[in-house]
Amino acid sequence: MPEASNTQVNSRLQRAYAFADLSKYSWKDRLMIRAADLAFYFLIRFLGATAKFEVEGWEHHDAVTNSGGLPIYVFWHERIMMTTYWWRNRKIVVLTSQSRDGEYIARFIQRFGYGAVRGSSTRGAVGAVLEMARLMRAGCTMCFVVDGPKGPRREAKMGPALLAKRSGHPILPVTMALRKHWTLKSWDLFQVPKPFTRAKVFVAPPIYVAADAGETELAAARDQVQAVLEDLDRRSDEWRGLK
Repeated sequence: MPEASNTQVNSRLQRAYAFADLSKYSWKDRLMIRAADLAFYFLIRFLGATAKFEVEGWEHHDAVTNSGGLPIYVFWHERIMMTTYWWRNRKIVVLTSQSRDGEYIARFIQRFGYGAVRGSSTRGAVGAVLEMARLMRAGCTMCFVVDGPKGPRREAKMGPALLAKRSGHPILPVTMALRKHWTLKSWDLFQVPKPFTRAKVFVAPPIYVAADAGETELAAARDQVQAVLEDLDRRSDEWRGLK
């Protein structure tokens, strides 16, 4: 690889894994971002350290990685907290929104070893997918909170299918089921784990998208992501004893 290309790759990696410059924000917003970042980091670290985890379907993850693939993880917004803890320090890059809220989320996930690419379904989406594809060529795995940043709740968006087409790597739907949690009155019914809860990670089989996929095939892949995540929701509810 030419030296210029190495420099570009290193620059992208540094940008993804380093805290962003906050100078564009007001003093008050900078204070709020830093405070929220640290509060969520320490809360998640405490709750994660007290939880007892189990995993179902890890063979699907191994099937992807053992063949040289890089997973494109997808999960629902409501499951962020414990998912962030369990998948930490795996060189995963997450799509975050270009907003104040997106910035503090980017900062606390970076403390857990994640990278961040700024974009969303409404702002910077195409550029973000292109940047994620470049980072995948550098060996990074990717993650979409697939109904974020503001919903509609549990409605999968097109980003993972577009990235899977461009990168050649598969989508890997996952979920985090919590035996005990609080549910916030937010648009996503955000789940806050209770201390010492049992938690179960579900991993579904990979979803591949052809490099020549058109609009119909991309829509079908998005619909498949939706259906698989809904099935994981059902299995999560069964494990929790709700069905």
